[in-house]
Amino acid sequence: MLDWIRKLGRGGLRLFGKLGRGGLFLMATLGGIPAVLRRPGLLVAQLWSVGVLSLALITLSGLFVGMVLGLQGYNTLVDFGAEESLGVAVALAVVRELGPVVTALLFAGRAGSAMTAEIGLMKATEQLSGMEMMAVNPIHRVIAPRYLAGILSMPLLAAIFSAVAVYGGFFVGVGLLGVDDGAYWSQMQAKVDLYEDVWNGVIKSLVFGLVVTWIAVFEGYDTVPTSEGVAGATTRTVVHSAFAILTLDFVLTAMMFGDY
Repeated sequence: MLDWIRKLGRGGLRLFGKLGRGGLFLMATLGGIPAVLRRPGLLVAQLWSVGVLSLALITLSGLFVGMVLGLQGYNTLVDFGAEESLGVAVALAVVRELGPVVTALLFAGRAGSAMTAEIGLMKATEQLSGMEMMAVNPIHRVIAPRYLAGILSMPLLAAIFSAVAVYGGFFVGVGLLGVDDGAYWSQMQAKVDLYEDVWNGVIKSLVFGLVVTWIAVFEGYDTVPTSEGVAGATTRTVVHSAFAILTLDFVLTAMMFGDY
């Protein structure tokens, strides 16, 4: 019993210690953003690495998610004679939920893990220590550009995912199943609200970008500088990011669409 309590205490201390280091790390990273804005080349390079190189995965995933939604939605709505509402069902499902959430999960798996591995390898090979010896702040030079690029990329990738998914639903519903194309678009335009639906999805994707990128860069910077440490940090990035995304999605949905 005492051993179990001792292990629980050690685990709690490690957890709170890591949360404290993560909070201080986040403040230091935010303090380095003005330095990044003075050197936009660093930001552009990371936008390419984090955002553009994730575009193919996001686009293809959005297309197939929209096609599946179109097929499943039609099979459900046709039983009620409401197949003309397919566009509304696809758009609301994508804009409110699937767009931000699936994009964030894909972003964590592709870009987040890559950032963690890259920063972790830089720490393992003492490149970050070398920068400090040359009076270059590694948080300003390495961490802040990646963090800002992740924040900017996530809403854009989520918007692209949602747009492609809507066209995927259109392809299946109108092109293959015979739903009227005018009804598909007109009902979507009439029912999807800019502020209650679109902007709430943008807010979700922005929050996910803040948290997922923070987890990715912190795990890389805080990793044990060994090959096993880098591998473990990469795994923790994906797992912790997925948990944070799903938890925050519930909290944000309750705040936006519930009476809380």
